[in-house]
Order: sequence, then structure tokens, then C-alpha cells
Amino acid sequence: MAPDAIGTALYSDNNNQHEKLQQSPGMMNGSPKTEKSRLVPNGSVPHATTKPHPADEDRSARQSLIILAAIFFTSLFAMLYVYAMFPELEESEKQYLKVPFDIEDAKQLGRVLDRYKDLYTVEVMFGIILVYIFLQTFAIPGSLFLSILSGFLYSFPVALTLVCFCSALGATLCYLLSQLVGRRLVKYYFPERAHHWAAQVDRHRDDLLSYMLFLRMTPFLPNWFINLVAPVIGVPLYPFALGTFLGVAPPSFIAIQAGKTLYKMTSSSDAFSWGSIAMLAAFSVVALVPVIFKRYFKAKID
Repeated sequence: MAPDAIGTALYSDNNNQHEKLQQSPGMMNGSPKTEKSRLVPNGSVPHATTKPHPADEDRSARQSLIILAAIFFTSLFAMLYVYAMFPELEESEKQYLKVPFDIEDAKQLGRVLDRYKDLYTVEVMFGIILVYIFLQTFAIPGSLFLSILSGFLYSFPVALTLVCFCSALGATLCYLLSQLVGRRLVKYYFPERAHHWAAQVDRHRDDLLSYMLFLRMTPFLPNWFINLVAPVIGVPLYPFALGTFLGVAPPSFIAIQAGKTLYKMTSSSDAFSWGSIAMLAAFSVVALVPVIFKRYFKAKID
């Protein structure tokens, strides 16, 4: 075959191959294109989502714990400063000035504070408020005994307002703290429980205020868990804070009433009777009434 014929044949063969590649579904503008990329508008290939490595999750959880510990100890030093600024106590009374973790601690602390609250009204109340908010913010047990103690020290309206305010503010600070560093901790330590509650919240997304009221009045979920997980699963701050302020009122009512007979109590369970449980159940039903009516009328309209 002549050289010119060979060159013409090779040129024609290369042109045919180039046209086949351009017509191939796996090629666009001379670049390979996957099956998945053909389904994406503008020919863009989505970034592959990779699951975080366990070592990265551990490191992230440790960093969150370090930040949380730093905030906790800073707040603890502030509490110690308040303790140092408290009026001078007798030597025998200093041992009782501590966070009450049982009913006997509450009784002893009540005796000490009752002696000083008339002379140092602002200091005593300010100390109770700070300790209450501190316990709520860091989900530390003991706020129930402070509620009982408030009922012992103050009149019912003052004690109820104080407890509701401290509960709402402390829970809100816990919410904000969890929003800052708790997201990784919750997903690391409570993944299944958080996922389950997230599904519950999604079902009540249109009635979150009533749902929060119901949760605060019932023992289905502990308050510390609600405070920590709420920002992680997308509960807005407004229904969370308002629902907490209003929702803790009925349980606080029972604890404050029990505080009127503090010295007769032998344990915190003495505050709850069948009558008080029935009252909480009634308030819980009332919290759901708007939801029931809303769904009823919506079904009628549909």
C-alpha cells in the first residue's frame, strides 16, 4: 500500500474513534462522566459524604469536654467568691452552708438561712438564686431541695416566682451551653436516645410549646436530658424557655407546699402524694387541650 493511502486510512480511523468518544454517554466535553454525575444538574458531581472516623469523633468529644470543664470551673470559682462574700457565720454553722443533696441537708441549711434572711435579705436570696441556676445549668442534682427550701423560707408567691425564674434561666443556660459544646457530646454518648426524641419532636413540630409543657410536668424524660438534647435536635429557644417557665410551675407548687412542713419531712418523696400526682396529671392533660382541639378542628375542616 502506498504511504499516502496508509496516512489517509490512519487519519480516517482516528476521526472515527474521536467521534465515538464524543457520542459516548460517559464523555462530555472530552472528560469522563459517571452514571451518578449524569443525574446531577449542570453536570456537577456531588461531593461524597464520608462518615467521620472514630478517632476524629473521640478527639471532637474530648475537645467539647475540655471547653465544658473550663466553663464549669470558671462558674465554680464565681460560686466560691459568692460564698466568701456571704455574711460571717458562726463556726458551728459553716458546715451546713452547702448544696443540699438530701432532706437532712435541706433542714440544716434552712435553719442557718432562716436565721440570716431577715438581716441579709438580698444576700440570702441572691445566694439561693445563683446556686439554683448553677445546678440547673450544669445538670447537677439538688434543685428539688432548693425548691423545698424556698417554700420554707419565703411566702408562696415569692417562692414560686423564684423557682420558676431560676429553673427557666438555668435550663436556658444549659440549652445554650449544649448548643455550644453539647452537640458532639450528645451524639457521641446518647445517639439512640437523642434520635428517638428527635422523631418525637418532629411529630409535634407545630405544637412545641404544648409539648414542652407536657414534658416538664411529667416524668417521661428527665429535665437534664431535655435541657441537653433540645438544641441538638432543633427545638427553638422560645418554646423551650417559655415552656420551661410555665411547665415547672405545677411540680414546683408541690415542692414549695412541702417546704412549709420541712421539719416534718423524712425524705423528698414526702412532698409527693397521690393527690399531688393527680394534680400533675390534670395539668398535663390541660397542656394538651390546645393540641387536641387544633387537630380536631383541622380534621373537621379537611
